[in-house]
Amino acid sequence: MKIAIHGRNFNESARPFIENMFNELSRRKVEVQLSKPFRNFLDQNGITHYSNLVYENPEQLFDARLIVSMGGDGTLLETISHVGKRQIPAIGINVGRLGFLATVSPDRITDMISALENNQYRIDERTLVEIESNIDIFDGQSFGLNDFTITKTDTSSMITVHTYLNDEFLNSYWADGLIVSTPTGSTGYSLSCGGPVLVPHSQNFIITPISPHNLNVRPLVVEDTSVIRLEVKSRSNNFLVSLDARSRVVDENTLLTVRKAGFIARLIKMRDDSFLNTLRNKLSWGLDMRN
Repeated sequence: MKIAIHGRNFNESARPFIENMFNELSRRKVEVQLSKPFRNFLDQNGITHYSNLVYENPEQLFDARLIVSMGGDGTLLETISHVGKRQIPAIGINVGRLGFLATVSPDRITDMISALENNQYRIDERTLVEIESNIDIFDGQSFGLNDFTITKTDTSSMITVHTYLNDEFLNSYWADGLIVSTPTGSTGYSLSCGGPVLVPHSQNFIITPISPHNLNVRPLVVEDTSVIRLEVKSRSNNFLVSLDARSRVVDENTLLTVRKAGFIARLIKMRDDSFLNTLRNKLSWGLDMRN
């Protein structure tokens, strides 16, 4: 079995679990390729990883059967950007915080490796959002699993986002910004701005304003076949665009169109991994301090 691993810094408490993972992979003779930043972190902290294979960019990623993300949800989003159109299945080990996407706890790594070897898992297919623009904003990686966001820069006043749905005018959002979220991203930034939670396989996008000036403006759920065109006006003549964990400042002449990507993200889920269980646990639904 050939696997790739991408990760970020993690707390010292996770060290024994990480070391055990590499020991298990070595014992089972699994061929491992590491992302360069993660390899550097392991070397700097004296963690033996038994691998000399490294990739510095998505083009150098080898023909992995799967890719492991070691961190939190943000790390998994980065990992999906490495995979891109190759649609290599990804699984997230949660050595971060919240863990809506990275749902494997460190103490279950050995169980995870056994399940992967014995095909005791399922593939969860997730919609990606894709951005088209008159400039190359994200270095050719114009897709995201969670959301695409337009926001004002730190020093600017509100922006106006003229929004068109399938070439029909929808609204001019006078706000701090606007989010176009996938169902996967509905538990992220959109949720904190008042957006609804969607189950992962809903065939929808959510258009969520960020701190709108008009309080009667509310999030809108649209079909994921929709084409969303955005024109932004700003007093500072620029604004910030974000695609998952990647962000850039662009000028107001930038043209933006949001649509469903022509490929998907494939997330590996253990058989006892349920979105509804995760939802209850992470959002503390059903808990009452009085009882």
